Amino acid sequence: MEKNSLNIVDLFCGCGGLSLGFLRAGFNIVLGVDIDKAAVRSFKENHPSSCVLCTDITTVQDQEILKIIGPKKIDLIIGGPPCQGLSLSGPRKMNDPRNGLFYSYVRMTKLLNPKAFVLENVPGLLSLYKGQIKDAIFKEFQGLGYQISSQVLLAADFGVPQTRKRVFIVGTKSTSRQFKFPFPKHYPEGNLLGLPRYITCEEAINDLPPLEYSIGESPSDYYLPPQNQFQEKMRECSPLLWNHVGTKHSDHVKQIISLVPDGGNYKDLPEELRKTRNFNIAWTRYHSKKPAYTIDTGHRHYFHYQYNRVPTVREHARLQTFPDRFIFYGNKSEQNRQVGNAVPPLLAQALAEELKKCL
Repeated sequence: MEKNSLNIVDLFCGCGGLSLGFLRAGFNIVLGVDIDKAAVRSFKENHPSSCVLCTDITTVQDQEILKIIGPKKIDLIIGGPPCQGLSLSGPRKMNDPRNGLFYSYVRMTKLLNPKAFVLENVPGLLSLYKGQIKDAIFKEFQGLGYQISSQVLLAADFGVPQTRKRVFIVGTKSTSRQFKFPFPKHYPEGNLLGLPRYITCEEAINDLPPLEYSIGESPSDYYLPPQNQFQEKMRECSPLLWNHVGTKHSDHVKQIISLVPDGGNYKDLPEELRKTRNFNIAWTRYHSKKPAYTIDTGHRHYFHYQYNRVPTVREHARLQTFPDRFIFYGNKSEQNRQVGNAVPPLLAQALAEELKKCL
């Protein structure tokens, strides 16, 4: 089998960030599966050569999956089961039904018997409930004959302008060589290894229209020519700009945002305004000279490093390393959710390139 004919099924595929990274590394995306209709549409429109199934994976029949795949041999299963039940940012309950979604992932792995799998989740998965969830996952896949390894990767280390951390659990069997996680390609400024420094927020999005006096429209023209290599890469094959539409804020909200300096947060506000949003990430402005914080699905608590508004879907897509030609569908809330839930394609690509070496 030629290495560029390795076939993938992407479970909990969302809009397809993980798939895009593996596609760039030379894999074929045979099938994506997700229950979110808007995300499935985005996946379908941006991966036109792949099949996508909008369904509840816990109830889908094996025969339906096999019928879609047909005679193709699946070499790899990838996916990130929804992590709300595991996330450190929300309530954590051992009996949360969402924590059992990985059993559907295990079922698909047993059915398709790939050479390897990649499971992505929040770093807290490794230690939560004294490691019970992690141990259950390892046990299930080891029972299917896989050698398991796991590691937390920082997206900024791989050219993503964002300090997002995610754990990747990789299982392999019958491979020609042992899998090794990718080595960082970027480091903070001042490193001794000679690697490029992290990409900053400003470097990622300062070519996009400011939207200071209007919310804009989609599609629209670009504001400036590319200012650096990162922007050139993001703009490849995209003559127009999509999903760059602002949010209407009240004058009161814009006034509060204006009081927060570049890289600041609620602590920079006057005492009487600090408790208007009573949590640690409230009123946080991105730092122009640093990577962004982890992009979430709400997009209401972080603000543009320069302008007095929340970032647009496109700006956050840039910070996730989705190319500008990747168009998100659905309403704005659905688009934001798709971007926030995705694995950054550049991070996925780095992992895929290493995994391809042993398949």
